Amino acid sequence: MTLWTADDAARATGGKTRSDWQASGISIDTRSLQAGDLFVALSAVRDGHDFVAQALEKGASAALVSRVPDGVAADAPLLVVADVMDALRALAVAARARARARIIAVTGSVGKTSTKEMLREMLAEFGHVHAAEASFNNHWGVPVTLARMPQDADFAIIEIGMNHPDEIAPLAQLARPHVAMITTIAPAHLEAFDDISGIAREKASIFSGLAPGGHAVFPCDLPTSPILLEAAQSANAVLHRFGADEAAEARLQDMAQTEAALVMRAQLGHLRLAVRLANAGAHFGMNALGCLAVADALGVDPARAAMGLGRWQPPAGRGLRQYIALDPVEELGFTLIDDAFNANPASLEAALNMLACITPGQGHGGRKARRVAILGDMLELGTEEQALHEAIAEYPALAQVDLVHCVGPRMAALSRRLPLRQRGRWVAHADDLGQIAHLLVGPGDVVLVKGSKGSLVSRIVDALRNLAPAQAGRAGPRKR
Repeated sequence: MTLWTADDAARATGGKTRSDWQASGISIDTRSLQAGDLFVALSAVRDGHDFVAQALEKGASAALVSRVPDGVAADAPLLVVADVMDALRALAVAARARARARIIAVTGSVGKTSTKEMLREMLAEFGHVHAAEASFNNHWGVPVTLARMPQDADFAIIEIGMNHPDEIAPLAQLARPHVAMITTIAPAHLEAFDDISGIAREKASIFSGLAPGGHAVFPCDLPTSPILLEAAQSANAVLHRFGADEAAEARLQDMAQTEAALVMRAQLGHLRLAVRLANAGAHFGMNALGCLAVADALGVDPARAAMGLGRWQPPAGRGLRQYIALDPVEELGFTLIDDAFNANPASLEAALNMLACITPGQGHGGRKARRVAILGDMLELGTEEQALHEAIAEYPALAQVDLVHCVGPRMAALSRRLPLRQRGRWVAHADDLGQIAHLLVGPGDVVLVKGSKGSLVSRIVDALRNLAPAQAGRAGPRKR
């Protein structure tokens, strides 16, 4: 299917092209480029112009450039513009203007990507859904997601993130969503803000981009909820609050964490709905409730929306639960919870709560199976980072964990606070634990790996997965 013709792209960007081409996709990386993509030569760590020849050799239909790169013929299929990043934004604007899709923008301190994937599953019940495959939520990721939007999409989900003040509003104004959702406000990126109220104001700026008559979806149970409410009202948005408070349009009635699933009941207006999220922790419950509020804002059938949510499961790096076979003949193995993509105090406490709810399996040879947590540094917490890491020792769920291994200089603060019965290894670098992965787990254990992406604890996840014998392969979540 054609996404951009040469004429459409030239008209949108004001660029010039000497050939007629059609692009079926947008790529900014030759490693993931597909034949037929328009390659966008962005300049970040490396100048994308250095890869244009390679992109064309791999089958790119054309390249968006600000000059003819070395080694590329002048008559090659190039769209030449004054500035590549500005042109990418112009493509995004044009894609948004021609779209028939209802646009949903999602931000929040925690759960943006998971909520985006929940919405993808939910809205697939009602039509063609467009959303980025990865966390494309920054100054180039949002324009790329918009520029990739097919004209026949019924829904488009745009994830919007931030590291510093004044990042969200311009991206929201680019997307012009019909519905804007905030998942939650928590201590994340505190190093760039004076306090959590500053984070709330930045997240709430997503409402400034709403299309006329737009809908604001946000939690109403937080200390910072009044800030979100004020911003939504200033944007003249239709309000869709979610939470346990009686003021919530999508109200949580109760929620139960079981070993196999999170089961929740909610009230949406006069309707009572039940949602079952397989292999999910309680921290995903409010995200799901927010998704039901989005369904209400879009006017789709809430019962079908709840069914769609039930198809979602946590992905790799965000709570994926797997059974790793150590000895397939003896049926010995352990359960791995991969939550290694991101971490802040709220998400870490929620992950520990989930770990505490899972009963370890059968040990072997007289050895008792355990709950084990491998925790990496939480990054970008500002001046309070040591206190926030120390405070993990007071999380109630931690008392149910048998052994805690800590990774990184910040997690040393937690390691020192742990009682000797729980204190495992502390290492400066994730690879130091990865190299001894076989010593960290045993049959029947339940192992949580959690940390900020920059802590590299995903390498420990890889090492633990590699403990499975080659002939055993990898199994999905195991039911007991």
